[in-house]
Amino acid sequence: MITVLVVDDQPLVRQAVRDILTDSGGILVVGEASNGREAVRAAAASAPDVVLMDIRMPELDGIAATEQICAGPAGSTTRVLVLTTFEEDEYVVAALRAGASGFIGKGAEPEDIVRAVHTIHLGEALLSSAATQALVQRFVHRQTPRADAWEGDGLDRLTEREREVFLLVARGLTNQEIATELVISTHTAKTHVNRIMAKVHARDRAHLVILAYESGLVTARS
Repeated sequence: MITVLVVDDQPLVRQAVRDILTDSGGILVVGEASNGREAVRAAAASAPDVVLMDIRMPELDGIAATEQICAGPAGSTTRVLVLTTFEEDEYVVAALRAGASGFIGKGAEPEDIVRAVHTIHLGEALLSSAATQALVQRFVHRQTPRADAWEGDGLDRLTEREREVFLLVARGLTNQEIATELVISTHTAKTHVNRIMAKVHARDRAHLVILAYESGLVTARS
């Protein structure tokens, strides 16, 4: 069973999400929280596999709560999935920087929400869609790649092949798409991605994308 903590300041939203996840089978909602402070306490107490996190909440917003959860005792195993709307896109990037592994809109179909929970639980990131890439490109600004972009943050330890894979991940390609692009097996692509994450100390693909933009390897014009 995948354990989930649902965080939203609206009771009706929490109930709807709980019902969707419970009815899907294989997912157990272990708690709810109505604000960021409650979310941090609940995550520390139950160490859920996934936290579905709203952004705009009283007392402590979802971005600050995400940062505290990811930096806390449950951070090594708990993944944060942001529940939001595309109108809040600047907050989405901030949440990814804080440690979130991806996001999904509140208006998503029930099966998409369930699929998102499973995806995040498997260690993947919800960053492969064109919409997400547009958000990252819009709010992470660099005009030109830096000459020293591959230096620091463990990036200089990557092999030539790993650098190729890293840039493809930054473009939002899945392991299967990377395999097709480089004419390698999907298993090999996944192995490369895992090694890259270990070398640069990234939690998941979401953080690889953010690192690629913030280091200047990929630009908003790319």
